[in-house]
Amino acid sequence: MIGGLFSLHDTVVEPNLTFTSMPLHAHCTRFNFRTFRWMQTMIFAIEEINREGKLLPNVSLGYKLYDSCSTPFQALEAAMDLMATKEGLEEKEVEDSCRGTIPVVIGDGGSTQSLVVARFLGVFHVPQVSYFSSCACLSDKKEFPAFLRTMPSDFFQVDALVQLVKHFGWTWVGVVAGDDAYGLGGSNIFADKVQKFGACVAIHEVIPKNHAKELMAAIVSRIRSSGAWVVLVFAVEQDAAALFDEALRQDLTGIQWLASEAWSTASVLSSPTKYHRVLQGSMGFAIRQAHIPGLQDFLLRLHPSKPHASEDPFLVPFWEEVFGCSLGVGAEGREKGQVDDKPPCSGSEELGSMRNIYSDVSQLRISYNVYKAVYAIAHAIRGMRNCKKGGGPFPLNACPEVDVIQPWQLLHYLKKVEYLNAFGDETKFDENGDPVAMYDLVNWQLGLYGEMEFVTIGEFDETATAGASKLQIEEADIVWNGNQTTVPLSVCSSICPPGTRKAIRPNFPICCHDCVLCAAGEISNQTDAIECVRCLPLFWSNVERTACMPKRVEFLSFSDTMGITLLAVALFGSLCTCGVIVIFSCRRSTPIVRANNSELSFLLLFSLTLCFLCSLTFIGRPSDWSCMLRHTAFGITFVLCISCVLGKTIVVLMAFRATLPGSNMMKWFGPAQQKAIITVCTLIQVIICVTWLIVAPPTLHKLTPRESAVVILLCDEGSALGFALVLGYIGLLACLCLLLAFLARKLPGKYNEAKLITFSMLIFCAVWAAFIPAYISSPGKYSTATEVFAILASSYGLLVCIFAPKCYIILLRPEKNTRKHLLSKVAVDKF
Repeated sequence: MIGGLFSLHDTVVEPNLTFTSMPLHAHCTRFNFRTFRWMQTMIFAIEEINREGKLLPNVSLGYKLYDSCSTPFQALEAAMDLMATKEGLEEKEVEDSCRGTIPVVIGDGGSTQSLVVARFLGVFHVPQVSYFSSCACLSDKKEFPAFLRTMPSDFFQVDALVQLVKHFGWTWVGVVAGDDAYGLGGSNIFADKVQKFGACVAIHEVIPKNHAKELMAAIVSRIRSSGAWVVLVFAVEQDAAALFDEALRQDLTGIQWLASEAWSTASVLSSPTKYHRVLQGSMGFAIRQAHIPGLQDFLLRLHPSKPHASEDPFLVPFWEEVFGCSLGVGAEGREKGQVDDKPPCSGSEELGSMRNIYSDVSQLRISYNVYKAVYAIAHAIRGMRNCKKGGGPFPLNACPEVDVIQPWQLLHYLKKVEYLNAFGDETKFDENGDPVAMYDLVNWQLGLYGEMEFVTIGEFDETATAGASKLQIEEADIVWNGNQTTVPLSVCSSICPPGTRKAIRPNFPICCHDCVLCAAGEISNQTDAIECVRCLPLFWSNVERTACMPKRVEFLSFSDTMGITLLAVALFGSLCTCGVIVIFSCRRSTPIVRANNSELSFLLLFSLTLCFLCSLTFIGRPSDWSCMLRHTAFGITFVLCISCVLGKTIVVLMAFRATLPGSNMMKWFGPAQQKAIITVCTLIQVIICVTWLIVAPPTLHKLTPRESAVVILLCDEGSALGFALVLGYIGLLACLCLLLAFLARKLPGKYNEAKLITFSMLIFCAVWAAFIPAYISSPGKYSTATEVFAILASSYGLLVCIFAPKCYIILLRPEKNTRKHLLSKVAVDKF
């Protein structure tokens, strides 16, 4: 004898009781055709097994069915009745072989009812096989040791829903749950899982069981204001219908509804055309369906006039509900004195003439679960009866009792059931009593005649092999809600394009963000980048911040405005120097040229020309060779120039010292000695430069500042000591020259150069004293420009201070360029 629990009625009207009232049974209302079909499927499977006799030869299965009225209280009361022994029943009701408690129960449908029943039956280790209870909490074998089911756990359904959300890139999802174990448990698991891959739950609402209008209106209003265009409704069909009634009233359209399996194929929502405007395009997971041969004929066999019809207490209310007529007051479950206001039934009604949920076998999903549950029990009983003596699974290898089946023994065999049914599906239970999870992804689409069709657009297989996706979707077959032709977008914030990164908004969920442009030198080449990637040192981000480009190379170029200016100034200086050479060459016999030691003047002019030209080596793209050339050429030419000035200063100083009586100093400072001084001074600088080049020469250096879009090409000095010695030696000669010129500044003679040399050396020293801090503090190519400016400024100082007055007299005041004028001036000064 197999027990069965089915919620044949959706609602219960509780009697008004006081503390002094006698207890009365609750009144069940609103007959559920779909659940009645499930119950009839159980009867069909049992009779099919009995009729064929192959699975259980010489054994007949019976059944005892109860209506749990969709309430835990009624379900528990029914379970207690099922557990009652047969002693209290009349002997004629059952054979002796069926005496004892019911060894197994199929049901209940709702998770909330099954929780209550499972706690009760678990105490007695009576196996319970549910066909529609999917709450993940029922997988806890410590709390529900005798609970099994042919309905997959919500844990797997939620896994499928999360993968669906992830597949379409929805990150801002609303959740509405029914106020029961099924809705609350499933929605909480979904909320936890969906957040682990980066999505967020925009709202999480609970549908009250009383469906209060003000509460339902508030839920729909919050859905509208949340900004979520994808909403999961994890609830039974009655709660979902209440939500969609309010959505229709408030004209909430354009939402992509995701359905839990409790209503994903519910005819109560798909048949009324009023829901089509809201639910078209909805999708959800439904358990696998099957076509059960002979079931439809079996369902249509019922008729109140047939024999044994009076033994079925549910046939009368079912018949009256289907045809809207009355078979007479007095049927079981009606209160005395109740008057029927329906017309009497004619007796000619036929179920085959009606098209309703009961007779529709196109979507046999839960019915298929009931069918599998009956066959699983039958296979477990077969296993018990096939036990060989001494090879049993119990202590001392004992076999189970087969005459009077003990529930705990049947439970053991049920857990071990594993077989392929006639439809090719494997039926077995895992360690938690759960079946293999396999779902169809269905899409609600309008048919040609305006009816709603459940089109399978994919599947979810929990047993998919490693490396294969559990979720397979045919996107081309999908019809979206809101007349959308593409995947609806449901995000809190817009997608961040390449070149930007996501910045979390304070006090908002992680899915709500702002798109911030990547900083200079950083890029992001994908949408919704969490962070920007810094470019390599030699690369810089483009304007769009989507790619790293080679950095722009920067140096003091001939094409730069600054480079062109310095080039022009250098060439002009060298031309001026050449012009002075030409003037001095043409007037070399004049007193002013001869009086100023023409050989030293020409050598000085030549070295000044080199000084102007050596500045050109600092302009242009640097290389290792140009770096060595520019610093050594600069050091040697300037020493040569200063040596010439030093020689002229010594000559001026010694010339007037030699006029004293008895002085023979000029023989020590003749032309040969002057050349020797210049040669020795220059040779010392040459030795310093050669040593510098050998030990640590100047080399090309690429300066790559992190926060700059350019690579600066500079000449690294190599040895800081070498560079300091070169500059220091030039500074030493310049200071010595300045000192000697200062001492000779008041010597007589109109053409005494000591004053001019003093001014030129003052300018020279001032320029190079200012050069050092300016060079150190100037960034990039400006440090090179500073060095070039110092070279040109000091060169111009020497050229202008020493040779400009002479050229002025030679060209513009030739009357003063005479020996007489020179000697008269000397005589006056001496006097």
